[in-house]
Amino acid sequence: MTATVPARRRPGLARAGRQLHAGPFAYAVLALFTAGSLFPLVWTAVAASRDDTRLARTPPPLWFGGNLPANLARAWGEAGMGLALANTVLVAGTIALGTVLFCTVAGFAFAKLRFRFRGALLLLTVGTMMVPPQLSVVPLFMVIARLGWTDHLQAVVLPTLVSAFGVFFMRQFLVEALPGELVEAARMDGASSWRLVWHVVFPVARPAMAVLGMLSFVQAWNDFFWPVVALTQENPTVQVALTGLGRGYVPDQAVIMAGALLGTLPLLLAFTFFGKQIVGGIMRGAVKG
Repeated sequence: MTATVPARRRPGLARAGRQLHAGPFAYAVLALFTAGSLFPLVWTAVAASRDDTRLARTPPPLWFGGNLPANLARAWGEAGMGLALANTVLVAGTIALGTVLFCTVAGFAFAKLRFRFRGALLLLTVGTMMVPPQLSVVPLFMVIARLGWTDHLQAVVLPTLVSAFGVFFMRQFLVEALPGELVEAARMDGASSWRLVWHVVFPVARPAMAVLGMLSFVQAWNDFFWPVVALTQENPTVQVALTGLGRGYVPDQAVIMAGALLGTLPLLLAFTFFGKQIVGGIMRGAVKG
C-alpha cells in the first residue's frame, strides 16, 4: 500500500485568499494626503470667518473667528448669490445631462456601428481636444451676439453640450463593456436603433455615464472663462458673481473667501449625498463576471 503525499500549495495561491491590511506607513501617507487636500477648503473657511485686518497680519490666523455669518451675508448680498446659484445649478445640470446623453450615443456609434469614414470622424473628434478653447472665443461670441443670446444662459449651455473627451471616454468604455453579440441579438429581436440605445446601451454604460456626468457637472460649475465673456452681473453664474466681490480700492479678502465658500458648498453637499451612489456605480462597472 502506497502512501499519498499531499500536494504542496504554491505560495501565490496560499496568499491569494488572504485579506490585505494596510500598515502604519500606509495610514500615515493617506493622512498626509488627506490633510493636504482638505487644507485649501479649511483655510477658505478660516479666512471667511475673520476680518480683513486680521488676515493682513503675520502670521495669518489658523483657527476660526466669529465673523463667518456676517461675511456670508455680505457676500450673498453683494454678489447676488441666490440668482447665481440658481443659474449655475440650471447650467451645470443641463450641461451634465446633455453631455451624458449625447456622448453616450456618439460613443456607442463609434464603438459598435459600422459606417463610412468612422475612423476619420473619430480622429477628427479627438483632434479637437488639441485646439485651445481660447481660439474659439471670438467667433463664438460673434455667433451668440448675432443670435441675440448675450447675457442669456443658453449662450453658456449650448456650446458645451457635447465634449470630445466625453465621446472618446464613452467609446472606450463601450468597446469593452458592450458585447457585440448583445447588440446583434437585440437587432434580431427587431429592436430599432433608439430602442437598442435605451434598453441595452444605457444600462450597460450606466457606471461610465455616472462618472462622465459628475466630471461634466463639476467642470461646468467651475467654468470661469467663457461665462465671464458671455454673461454679466445682471444674470450671472457663481463664478461670474464672485468677480463682483472685492472690487473696491482695497479688496476685502474675508468677503471674497466667504463668497468662494458659498460657491463651493453646493458641490460638497452634492457629493456628500450622492457620492456613495457614484462610487458604487463605478465599482459595479469595474467588477467583471
